[in-house]
Amino acid sequence: MSWMFLILASFLASAVETVEALTIVLAVGITRGWRSVRLGVLAALGALTALVAALGPALTLIPIGVLRLVVGFLLLVFGMQWLRKAILRASGFVPLHDEAAVFEREMALAREAGPADRAGMDWYAFTLSFKGVFLEGTEVAFIVLTFGGTPGGIKLAAIGAAAAVLLVSATGVLVSRPLSRVPENTLKFAVGLMLTTFGVFWGGEGAGVDWPGADGALVAILAFLTVCSLILVASLSRYRRQQGAVAALRGG
Repeated sequence: MSWMFLILASFLASAVETVEALTIVLAVGITRGWRSVRLGVLAALGALTALVAALGPALTLIPIGVLRLVVGFLLLVFGMQWLRKAILRASGFVPLHDEAAVFEREMALAREAGPADRAGMDWYAFTLSFKGVFLEGTEVAFIVLTFGGTPGGIKLAAIGAAAAVLLVSATGVLVSRPLSRVPENTLKFAVGLMLTTFGVFWGGEGAGVDWPGADGALVAILAFLTVCSLILVASLSRYRRQQGAVAALRGG
């Protein structure tokens, strides 16, 4: 069961990051041309490959118990960060992420940047595409590497990540528009829940917890976190409405 959750979590997280990177690449490529953008993307992918190749083998040198404890802690931190933002967005405290608005903003900035050609290279387009792909890709690489806390974890996470990157990239290239209809905020909520679930599960195993039902405990942990998160969304939404009503009364 855990391998299915692992692939799905890696797929969803990678899909979210790929959508964000794709938005930047499309905006710069459409506005300033594709040659320098393609080189920036290739350079970023090369740097990410080198990063994973350098850090991946180091995981085999750490005892499995310690590795699961460390990985569990890292996934908890990472997952709860995603989950916190998703809860705030769902409750209305933070505006929903709008890829279409980001796309238009990036295109406007690319137009305003002016020419930046040197030696036949548009360095503005190269730098922006490199930065967008590398920064978003680093989060994907982090997820893939941390899933190395279980036997075969890196391979399974890499399968999920590769499938997401290929699917989102191919769709983006075909439509030549940002994937604004992708329910990105819902995906981030799901990814936050799944990463936090793995963090609790592996962190507990690393600390010596013997989970009832073995991998089946993942379902129980995920269900518990989902219920708690939905309660938080409902409570925060109610609090926001109450604060809005009080502000309206005072203003009136």
